[in-house]
Amino acid sequence: MGEAIAFYTLAALILGFAVLVISTREAVHSVLFLVMNLLCVAALYVLLRAPFLAVVQVLVYVGGIVVLYLFVVMLVNLKRPSEARRDPRRLGRLGLVVSGLVLGELAAIVTWGYAVPTAAGVAEGPGLSVDNTEQIGMLLYTDYLIPFEVASMLLLVAMIGAIVLAKKDVR
Repeated sequence: MGEAIAFYTLAALILGFAVLVISTREAVHSVLFLVMNLLCVAALYVLLRAPFLAVVQVLVYVGGIVVLYLFVVMLVNLKRPSEARRDPRRLGRLGLVVSGLVLGELAAIVTWGYAVPTAAGVAEGPGLSVDNTEQIGMLLYTDYLIPFEVASMLLLVAMIGAIVLAKKDVR
């Protein structure tokens, strides 16, 4: 009963902070709401008995990615009036249609996940005999080694690109 209340409270906080992230006009406030959102997700991982994922969530996302977002916000010229930041070419209806398509795709994935039974070799449930961290390590360096390396290369290229762009603006 207590876990259900904690879960629904965290879920409501996560959704609330996500709405605040996209609806706030100030970029710095949006980043701060993103920090709160990611901390609530880390608390959800703790509730799900995945302490390693909770620590990684705080260290990588809250500690690293959000700091990069803050650097970008600080590099962008925020002293312009809000009218100067508006883009007349913004396609709001197209964004609404695309978000509806993504929501439909997510619903199809969830439906397909319930329709197709899980594989026999996949461990499920809280009664796992192997440590959560050990399972993540084994999967990360066996089955998901190539996607892990591709993601690290993409992050490296994005970081180099951000440095090059920032260096051009500083001069």
